Amino acid sequence: MSFLVLLLAVWIEKFSALRQRVQRDGAWLGQLARLETNPRLAAHPWWLLALLVLLPVALLGLLLMVLQPVAYGLLALPVHLLVVIYALGRGDLLAGLGPFRDAWRREDLQAAAHVAKRDLEISADSGEQLLESVQGYLLWQAFQSFFAVIFWYFLLGPVAALSYRLLALAAEQGKNAALVERAAQLRHAFDWLPVRLLAASFALVGNFVAVSRVMLHELLNWPISAAQLVEKVGLVGGEIPPPQAGPEGINSLDRIWELLLRAAVLWYAGFALWTVLA
Repeated sequence: MSFLVLLLAVWIEKFSALRQRVQRDGAWLGQLARLETNPRLAAHPWWLLALLVLLPVALLGLLLMVLQPVAYGLLALPVHLLVVIYALGRGDLLAGLGPFRDAWRREDLQAAAHVAKRDLEISADSGEQLLESVQGYLLWQAFQSFFAVIFWYFLLGPVAALSYRLLALAAEQGKNAALVERAAQLRHAFDWLPVRLLAASFALVGNFVAVSRVMLHELLNWPISAAQLVEKVGLVGGEIPPPQAGPEGINSLDRIWELLLRAAVLWYAGFALWTVLA
């Protein structure tokens, strides 16, 4: 069922508006703000995480336990699908890059810097650093929005996928410094394995030798963040040239996207093979 859900999730994301209707965080964010301002809980970040993350995923687990034996698990299928869609990243990654791409193609670096700060929350001291930051942003967002989610769903099911997204929301939207720190630590642990699997995928569908050289030093490096690692291996795996203004710079973003698509196809082929052999 996991592979079927992942196929349906991709189809719905591409051809339906269901994702926008499912990915509504207002109620959860309201609960986050309310609990963070509670004086008794503010000093206990682990209790906050238990209420914000552990409680929802525990309820989801109980619901699935009830539905799984009914009708050969068919009633659990829509729950799996809705959870995976909810757990995917927010927004349209390519659409969000559109204004930056237009400005960079015109070689209007001032406009590119403005839209990067407005749309992507990226600032840089020079045009070269700006394009490098956007390249890293594309790789990181693709990883945390898609690859990490489908990895944990296929490995451990919807409970793990929902846990990942709620931890990401807590780390990104939280105002309590201790809560954000704990959520970021747990998210780092969640990211450790899938980001290295994605790096291996880049080696298989990109420049194997260049990625292998990077991973030789970073494979067991616990402190390096997933964003840093995926950027390093993505740029060398896709053989991305130094930043340039104009169409050449936009071409580098297209090459990164093509690398990500090839990696996604490889993952789905692996999931299909595992499903057949299991």
